[in-house]
Amino acid sequence: MIVVDSSVWVDYFTGNNTPQADHLDSLLGRELIVIGGVMLAEVLQGFRSDRDFFKARELLLSLHLVNMLDTTIALKSAENYRALKKKGHTVRKTMDSIIATYCIENCLPLLHADKDFQPFHQHLGLKNAMVSKKVGRRLFPTR
Repeated sequence: MIVVDSSVWVDYFTGNNTPQADHLDSLLGRELIVIGGVMLAEVLQGFRSDRDFFKARELLLSLHLVNMLDTTIALKSAENYRALKKKGHTVRKTMDSIIATYCIENCLPLLHADKDFQPFHQHLGLKNAMVSKKVGRRLFPTR
């Protein structure tokens, strides 16, 4: 199981050939992909055409959708934010802290293209799903 951040989905759907988007493409159909509800909203709200929106929605809803925020994750996320702040790293987005904390607490690797997750890897044990940089053909055409 791998959690995929919206930063990778945006690159994937726009056809940006990044190592993370290519890795996601190689995982689709082979690995259980997890997406949070907020990430689902973030990705889908960016589509301009109805056709692309509905096509992406169909793909994203076929994944393992989870609610990443409950009281336990909220409290632990606040603790993680404070721990990183004490080490000199300010987490810019609360949602990044929640996503990273969810992954840490559930021992799930995160596939992302966002440098804001680096302190979570470096100091809090967030697993990086970018273990292979296999480049393959895209399953979803660029828009």
